[in-house]
Amino acid sequence: MLLSALLLLLLAGAAFAQRDGQGVVKVGIYVLNVGKFDVATGSYTVDFYMNMHCDGECNPDSFEFMNGRATSIDKIIDEPGQKFYRIQAALSENIDLKGYPFDEHNLPIVIEDKRNAKDRLAYVLDRENSGIDPAVTLVGWDLAGWDGKAEDHDYIPYNETYSRFTFNIRIRRIFLASILKTFLPVVFIVIVGLLALLIEERDNLWTRIGINTSALIAAVMFHLNVTASIPPVGYLTFADKFMIITYVTLVLSLLSSILMMMHAKAGDENLEKKIYRLSLYGIPLLALFGYALLFIVP
Repeated sequence: MLLSALLLLLLAGAAFAQRDGQGVVKVGIYVLNVGKFDVATGSYTVDFYMNMHCDGECNPDSFEFMNGRATSIDKIIDEPGQKFYRIQAALSENIDLKGYPFDEHNLPIVIEDKRNAKDRLAYVLDRENSGIDPAVTLVGWDLAGWDGKAEDHDYIPYNETYSRFTFNIRIRRIFLASILKTFLPVVFIVIVGLLALLIEERDNLWTRIGINTSALIAAVMFHLNVTASIPPVGYLTFADKFMIITYVTLVLSLLSSILMMMHAKAGDENLEKKIYRLSLYGIPLLALFGYALLFIVP
């Protein structure tokens, strides 16, 4: 029994010694400014304070940014248990534009120690010393808050694990601006195209076709203008899906006008009226269903 107790004490002492050898660094980031966010490249600049604090003596100076580079680092406090910096950094992140123009993004500040693996240095979030200054603004975007976390990052080829700290600045597009600049013009284009469905007289079918064609061309040009502000991506954005439904609506309206003209020339008045009634009620309902489905289904 005595031997077992001594063995347990030795194991506990070894575990404590190993834990004691690991420097736990509390990291707090306070953002002062965010600027030059480029959606096309995913690059942005951040000006912030960074506070590093540990209970004993520690040397966390050998940190580096994993998603960019610091353009300037000013050390304000340099004490054995605390380091305080004013940093300006040029950073970047892979941007997901699937929700464009209602997209939301994280602009992360990611740091990792250059030399010390996790068994020697581990980061934890210092929530009390973290945040975003109320005066921070980003033109064209709303600041939606922040979060921070520390996690392990494995380097498999080197069989090493490092502690990685990430501070996320959450941003989202201004909802009202997205509606007014992206969807309101398209709504009017669709309304004009659908109003042409009211034209029934044979003598005015060319007018109906002209309205349909003009609306379709306007939709294509507007789509090109909207997507010109974002980089080419290998998936459909929300705006792309919205415009595809618009194209289908306007093409069906144009097709119904052409079919009515063909049957009018052939003297098939009954089929011409059936196409008129089907297009008058069917196309608007189909368009409403498509738009509703797009907003409901993510």
